[in-house]
Amino acid sequence: MSHPASDLLGPRERVVAGLMSGTSMDGIDAAVVRLSGSGRDVQIQTLGFACTSYSDDLRQRLAAQVEAGTSDVRGLALLHAALAESFAAVVHDALDDAGLASGDLDLVGSHGQTVQHVPEPVSIDGRPIQATLQIGDPARLAVRLGVPVIADFRSADVARGGQGAPLAPYLDDCVFAHETETRGLLNLGGIANITILPAGEGPEAARAFDTGPANMLADALTLRLTGQPYDRDGALAASGTPDLALVRELLETLVFRQEPPKSTGREAFGADYVGMLVTRGPSEPKDMIATAVALTALSIADAVDRFVPHHLDRVLASGGGVHNRALMQMLEDALPCPVETTEASGVDPDAKEAILFALLAHEWANGVRTGLPAVTGASGPAMQGALYLP
Repeated sequence: MSHPASDLLGPRERVVAGLMSGTSMDGIDAAVVRLSGSGRDVQIQTLGFACTSYSDDLRQRLAAQVEAGTSDVRGLALLHAALAESFAAVVHDALDDAGLASGDLDLVGSHGQTVQHVPEPVSIDGRPIQATLQIGDPARLAVRLGVPVIADFRSADVARGGQGAPLAPYLDDCVFAHETETRGLLNLGGIANITILPAGEGPEAARAFDTGPANMLADALTLRLTGQPYDRDGALAASGTPDLALVRELLETLVFRQEPPKSTGREAFGADYVGMLVTRGPSEPKDMIATAVALTALSIADAVDRFVPHHLDRVLASGGGVHNRALMQMLEDALPCPVETTEASGVDPDAKEAILFALLAHEWANGVRTGLPAVTGASGPAMQGALYLP
């Protein structure tokens, strides 16, 4: 009798749902994608897409679980299960958008919701320990959808001594590498990360790292200072005046000056950092939010200047931050090359990260190691992801 996973394996065309929920904790994205081929020969056709904001209940529970002072193991376990139910619902929404049913899916790739990311070693029992934890029970998700799920994409790289992040460079190289242009692929989610693809080079030449916060600081400050969940279109930031002296001072701190490979998250830019900004920054809400947006834009430009040895011909941006007009204008002013969204290259900037996890699941089934040691610092390329059967 054949193993129930045997039909999944080997190179072939697949319909895969990719799921992403980012550091900003604003909601869930799902893309249904038809995939064939592998690496730079991969063919990607997006069939459907859906995004759903977290309910106030889920957002509040997540906010408690990502902060060490308020996290509790019972609440974490319950949230692990509850998020899987929400993930399944968004996949169904994306299937509806595609005119498909769950029976049409071959596979699901789920990133999960990061609640802790500890890429720098901490001594435990005399051993240096790195860790990363994403929740949203993939076993429950597989049962709810009746479809195999690939999840836990970061742990194998961390086990090899890597940062486990960023993961986007695999898709970036497959889709956006160019013979004559050196490109920067900029993701503006909760955290900002950039992939550098030198012109005419192979995937081994790609480099990527987290540059610092993207939406998470501005979102947290907007909620704290105005009661709104985010600054729609960056209107408040555009009307404010940033404290550039504070921004320049912050850019000299270790979290920004540390050389790649590096990754970061809510542990560095969570509630304590927001509190520091409120204490030290402008008293007017629009000026404080403008300061947070300036920190994002100038930290990206500073990272390119410090750590990228190539002249960039073009930056292609994706993620929720592309809708923040103030942020995009600051990036255009600060970066030494044109800035546009991935829409110009045929990839929906809102769907790109969800497409990434569909691709990583597809490549797992193809038997491809998608870990990039030159990006993460791992000792070798990791087989990223683990299988959960319904």
